[in-house]
Amino acid sequence: MNFVISLVMLIVLAAGAALYFGKQEFTEPGPSANGDTFLVKPNTGVQDIADQLERRGLITDARVFRLGVRAFGNDSALKAGEYAIKPRASMRDIMELLKSGKSVMYSLTIPEGLTVEQALERIADEPALSGVMPAAMPPEGSLATDTLRFTRGATRQQMIDKLLADQKKLVDEVWQRRAPDLPLANVQEFVTLASIVEKETGRGDERSRVAAVFLNRLAKGMRLQSDPTIIYGLFGGKGKPADRPIYQSDIQKLTPYNTYAISGLPPTPIANPGRAALEAVANPSKTDDLYFVADGTGGHVFAATLDEHNENVARYRALQKKQADEAAKAASAAGTSGNNADKPAGSSGKPADGNGSDTSGGDNGDAGGDAGAAQ
Repeated sequence: MNFVISLVMLIVLAAGAALYFGKQEFTEPGPSANGDTFLVKPNTGVQDIADQLERRGLITDARVFRLGVRAFGNDSALKAGEYAIKPRASMRDIMELLKSGKSVMYSLTIPEGLTVEQALERIADEPALSGVMPAAMPPEGSLATDTLRFTRGATRQQMIDKLLADQKKLVDEVWQRRAPDLPLANVQEFVTLASIVEKETGRGDERSRVAAVFLNRLAKGMRLQSDPTIIYGLFGGKGKPADRPIYQSDIQKLTPYNTYAISGLPPTPIANPGRAALEAVANPSKTDDLYFVADGTGGHVFAATLDEHNENVARYRALQKKQADEAAKAASAAGTSGNNADKPAGSSGKPADGNGSDTSGGDNGDAGGDAGAAQ
């Protein structure tokens, strides 16, 4: 009997010691000095989670973690997701984190002015997304420009579907609040013009005035003569290489998008317009402006008459020439030289349409007048 009593007491003491030291180990700082991210896949049991945490060096003992989770009644409470485990996180801290479901969030940004092809490249290259890209490319201009937040494992198709739905909702909302006298036949033309405005300027203080220029031109039957439409006609959704200027010969090339060569709007948008560009076209400034040209500081100078526009163009060309002369001197000093018969538009001081006259920008004067400087 004494033996049995002693044995029971030893067992009780051992259990108590195990419980005490187990609780200490469960709540004391963990072994990871730097922390890490930890992925729990759907339908993963506590034992597998514990084993993976121990292998990753995030906990000291998988058995203690498993028993601790069970003691707190959280066997089925740990959620799938990707978690950021802090340095020295205890087993209890990790249990509470996995119980909370607060997964690591990733961001995917689609800036204003990207083409659909360029936006899809960003989605395809995002390593935190899963799944394949769609076989068919959505229509140009149909993706929202936004920053999406998602957890690891979200699919690429889900991102595309959300961008499509958000853009449709935004376009419909802004179109419903448009000015009543816009010379636009439908939503497609609305988005197309907004995409041109988006590519012409990133300045919030002049978007509605740029939109007014193009809308005034459409109302008068004038060609839009927008440099970004030249670029889209030449390079499509891939976009112009950064080191490739617009040449005089490019301006003369007939494409369905080159608004120096065609009347009216291009057949489709040339990029994904953001809210600001859509709002600018829906409710433009009330002006008589028909022309604008770069001012050399990132903005534009506007004009209502061709004579005034030509004066603005002359000032801009003089600035371009000065910059070209300074670049030539620098190149000469470096011992380099070159001669290209097909010069970038504007490099000779002529208007962007290259007709050789400093007093005309095409049939009615070009709207932008800064071909070669457009991005």
